[in-house]
Amino acid sequence: MTELLADHTTLRLGGPASSWVRATTTDEMVAAVSDTSGHVLILGGGSNMVVSDAGFKGTVVEVATTGVHADYEGDPDPTYGTVLVTVAAGESWDDLVVRALEHGWVGIEALAGIPGQVGATPIQNVGAYGQDVAQTIVRVQVWDRARGAIRTMTSAECQFGYRTSRFKVAHRRFVVLAVTFRFQTGTLSGAVTHAELANALGIKTDGRAPLVDVREVVLALRRRKGMVLDPTDHDTWSVGSFFVNPVIDAAEVPPDAPARPEPDGRVSTSAAWLIERAGFPKGYGHGPVSLSTKHSLALTNRGGARTDDLLELAREVRDGVERTHGIRLTNEPVLVGCTL
Repeated sequence: MTELLADHTTLRLGGPASSWVRATTTDEMVAAVSDTSGHVLILGGGSNMVVSDAGFKGTVVEVATTGVHADYEGDPDPTYGTVLVTVAAGESWDDLVVRALEHGWVGIEALAGIPGQVGATPIQNVGAYGQDVAQTIVRVQVWDRARGAIRTMTSAECQFGYRTSRFKVAHRRFVVLAVTFRFQTGTLSGAVTHAELANALGIKTDGRAPLVDVREVVLALRRRKGMVLDPTDHDTWSVGSFFVNPVIDAAEVPPDAPARPEPDGRVSTSAAWLIERAGFPKGYGHGPVSLSTKHSLALTNRGGARTDDLLELAREVRDGVERTHGIRLTNEPVLVGCTL
C-alpha cells in the first residue's frame, strides 16, 4: 500500500513515498538506513517538513523508537543537583517536557507545545521563549552514513547555531538516534529571559517561576498564535514559523523594527514584523493557503491545498519582504523534493 506523506506531516501536504520502513529500535534504524543505497528520508513528527506533491522517490524511514533513561550521577539527593537524561529519537518532544515537569528537570519548560519528536530537536536547535535545546544538550548519538558507524557527538561537535546545527547542514550524512540532556533539578524554572513570557507570568525579566506555571503560560501563548496542533483549527495546519528571524548587521534593521543583540555582534529582528509591514497581514492568502489568522509567520493549509500552492505563497511573501526591506528571509522547515 502506498503511503502518502500528507498523512504524516502537520501541513497535511506531500505525495507518496516509493517505499516505507517503520523502525522501532536503534538496530532497526541503523539497518534501515544502511540497507538503502538510494535516497532516504528520516521522518519523525513531520512538523518541520514541506514535501513536494510528487512525494519522495526513495525510502522513508519512520522513527518510532522509544526510551527515556535518567542518571542522577550518583547524587543521593537529586532535588537540587543535575540529571543526565538520554532520550530515544522517536519519543514525543512535548511528552518529554511533561515528564521533565513531573520530575523537576529544569531547562526545557519554555519549549512546551512544540510538535515533533526528540530526534528532530538538535537538527534545528529547536527554541522558543528564550530557551533552545543547545542549552541543555550534552551529546547526540548518531548514525554517520559516511563512516558507516554509530558516533557520539558532544555539544561542541554539533555546531549549534540559531535554528541550525551540523546535522541540518549535513542532513544526508547524520541520522539522530538518541539525545542526552543535562538538566538542573528543582521546582522553579530557569531564568526567564523572554520579555513576553516574563510579562505573562507576572515576573521581571530574568526572574523564575514554578515549572508548571511556565508550561501553562507558554501553551496559552502558543494557542493564541495557532502554534499548538489542533486538527479542527486550520491555523495549526502548518510547520509553525515558516521563516527564521533574520540575523543581520544593526545598520540593516528597518526603523522601528525590533532588534535583539546576538553573540556575534549582529542583531536579530522579527520576521513577522517584516512580513506584516511588507503588506502581508494575518490571514493574507489565496484560496486553500494563507498566512495564519493568528500569526503572520505561519503559512497554513486551509484544506485541499497542494504543496505548490503553499510554495507560491511563500515566494510571494519572501520576495515582498525583500523588495520592501532589502532583507531576504530564509525558510525554517526542510524542503523535500521542492525548492523555494
